[in-house]
Amino acid sequence: MNMISPGRQRLVVVGNGMAGARALEEILARAPQTFDITVFGAEAHSTYNRIMLSPLLAGEKRFADIVTHDSAWYATNRIELIRGEAVVTIDRRHRVVIGARGTQRPYDVLLLATGSNPVMLPLPGATLPGVTGFRDLGDVNTMLRVCRTGGRAVVIGGGLLGLEAAYGLSCNGMQASVVHLMPTLMERQLDPLSAALLAADLQSRSIDVLTGANTRAILGEDRVRAVLLADGRELAADLVVMAVGVRPNIALAEAAGLACGRGLQVDGAMRSSDPHIYAVGECVEFAGQVCGLVAPLYDMAAICAARITGTADSNYEPGIAATRLKVTGIEMFSAGDFLGDADTETVVYRDIARGVHKRLVLRGDRLIGAVLYGDARDSAWYFDLIQSGAAIRAVRDTLIFGPAIASPSSEDRAAAAIVDATLDFAAVA
Repeated sequence: MNMISPGRQRLVVVGNGMAGARALEEILARAPQTFDITVFGAEAHSTYNRIMLSPLLAGEKRFADIVTHDSAWYATNRIELIRGEAVVTIDRRHRVVIGARGTQRPYDVLLLATGSNPVMLPLPGATLPGVTGFRDLGDVNTMLRVCRTGGRAVVIGGGLLGLEAAYGLSCNGMQASVVHLMPTLMERQLDPLSAALLAADLQSRSIDVLTGANTRAILGEDRVRAVLLADGRELAADLVVMAVGVRPNIALAEAAGLACGRGLQVDGAMRSSDPHIYAVGECVEFAGQVCGLVAPLYDMAAICAARITGTADSNYEPGIAATRLKVTGIEMFSAGDFLGDADTETVVYRDIARGVHKRLVLRGDRLIGAVLYGDARDSAWYFDLIQSGAAIRAVRDTLIFGPAIASPSSEDRAAAAIVDATLDFAAVA
């Protein structure tokens, strides 16, 4: 076992991903001398930025570019890093964790950051070679190996990850098709018009888009050869990528008898049903909700670190989610309630010739949601208005044009006197 420094508590972190590493940063910033720290990571690699796997697949980044914490960082901070060994048992009675190779470490405080697992549809043929998820570096390497021989790829799922996977495979010379069950792409982030513009942009990049399409089976004998749709169509495939969502990885927590629902249930302090065990990241369920976006995971990490170190008694409060699509040349931003309801107003700007669509949703004199497609330069300004809840009554009529016109400096005001644009401006109750 690792040596324990006199006067220090033993902190064990299970999970070497973005949420766990961020929590470590926050803990070290608050109480650098309080803990002897051990980290278990199931992957054998350095800690990396998982949201940059899409640029890695597309060839726009190298693995070294997305590493966030290398071996030197752990050594400098005197953190014991156990790579390539998943924790399989938590002995809560004796406060010990046990790894798959038998490694044991005692803890005073345990932090679980086990992340999530990709949803693999239980289709006939789903276990054939050539079928993969899109969740970690191993999945990217699997896709790149197939790309070396070219051919056709079918991506099941037209959400954020599915579209980024299709783009990355297309960049590597494969003919990519996206099969999506819903009528429009990214229905959780885009309204129908922006989704239609996105589909057209993808088609122009030689990515086939099939919406309203249900996958019945994956065909092949020794490896995948085609995808069979419910309407009888067959799509030839040398590679099939399932990108239909993720589930919190809570097998370890459930086996330890911790309270779980969809995820490992925590309170506002990020504490589980065992007061010695905390959790952050995609494995967590808070107030009935699970989350996979980076910003809230980092918020969790900050709250958790404050509570573990006893430096603050703040509680986690879910924020407003924002989404961007990492496909080069496509500008897209979505945040908040972008669909609205009977009590909201919608302001729309369209310039179809330029492929620009902006949709703002207002409740009273507050901006509560936005979709920007084709021109997302003002996304940070809109996001700040949504998060802050600032009154927009004074700029209501020019809000759609962004801060240069809605809230300009005196110099900008004269330059922005004439707006040269084609508008479809509507307020809909």
